[in-house]
Amino acid sequence: MDLDFSEEQLMLRDMVRGVFSEYASIETVRELEDDPKGFPDELWKQLAELDLLGLTIPEAYGGSEQGMIEAAIVYEEIGRALAPSPHFVSCVLSAGAIAAAGSEDQKREWLPKIASGEAILSPAWLEPRNSYGPKGVQVRAEADGDGFVITGTKWHVLFASAATRLVVVARTGDALAAIDLFLVDPNAPGVKLTQQLNLASDTQYAVELDGVRVSAADRIGAAGAGWANWDKVMQDAVILAAAQAAGGAQRALELTVAYAKEREQFDKPLGAFQAIAHYLADAATNVEGGTTLVYEAAWAHSEGKDTSRLAPMSKLFMCQVYRDVTAVSLQIFGGVGFTIEYDAQLYFRRAKQLQLSWWDTSQLEERIAASVLD
Repeated sequence: MDLDFSEEQLMLRDMVRGVFSEYASIETVRELEDDPKGFPDELWKQLAELDLLGLTIPEAYGGSEQGMIEAAIVYEEIGRALAPSPHFVSCVLSAGAIAAAGSEDQKREWLPKIASGEAILSPAWLEPRNSYGPKGVQVRAEADGDGFVITGTKWHVLFASAATRLVVVARTGDALAAIDLFLVDPNAPGVKLTQQLNLASDTQYAVELDGVRVSAADRIGAAGAGWANWDKVMQDAVILAAAQAAGGAQRALELTVAYAKEREQFDKPLGAFQAIAHYLADAATNVEGGTTLVYEAAWAHSEGKDTSRLAPMSKLFMCQVYRDVTAVSLQIFGGVGFTIEYDAQLYFRRAKQLQLSWWDTSQLEERIAASVLD
């Protein structure tokens, strides 16, 4: 097994890290916490100019069509920087759904706009007190003439106020998988957006849909195929969520190690105490192992191999590692680690939010168990 990155991949990492250092500094991250828009225009413009918005979009529709390993490198750097951007919801999830199942007209209309940054799309998927599975989709899209009328409430819709369209996951029948995806204009009559404050202080909205009309042309994919299409997009996307967790865990560990070397108690640095050193050794081992698992999943995807087990494994393990590393970090920092002035708490809060998002622990364990037992 060759675990080294190519020269081009190393150059990609350096380029992305440089962009985030300049346009998504930790000061910028702090400024944009709970911001109604949630991301800096300068960063979005730079990502577009460097063809990073079209990273996974086919070349035929304006993207650069890179592999999953390259995408994982970018997301590892997003996690390190805590870079605030709608890249995941627009360029990965929404673009992925349209590329996989959209009509030719939808692909030609939306994929080039997503790749250029002209349009931002965001999925409206989760609902109040409902699960990540198909049973959790209870928002209804009722057939009406030559279109549909959508009614219900969606929660945790990221960057909805900046979105050109929402990709609404809605139920069209009573069967378990009778679900479709619809493109909905967030400014259409009957749509109400309310910002939701959350643990990570990123930009999320509750979206109320009160008799919102969409045309048949706004449905993504064949009738009743929405859940299968969405599930496939999610299976690929969680690899990148895991890569984001890997980057965050690495940076949190770096901050903690630096503090353990500098902070002294009883005339010696914290890291000289065996208990602290062992915590950091365990953290370093888990971060290294989790990152390797993430890139194994990315490699398998790039090789066209089945990732139905590796993809959820990578997110389950890496998000738990991220959560654990940041918890240990705050223990080593002590009380000051929880204060706003320190960066440790930024990573701690985002680690838990990422663990809960895009398939939580329970959903991931169910998928892995199904793969193992079935």
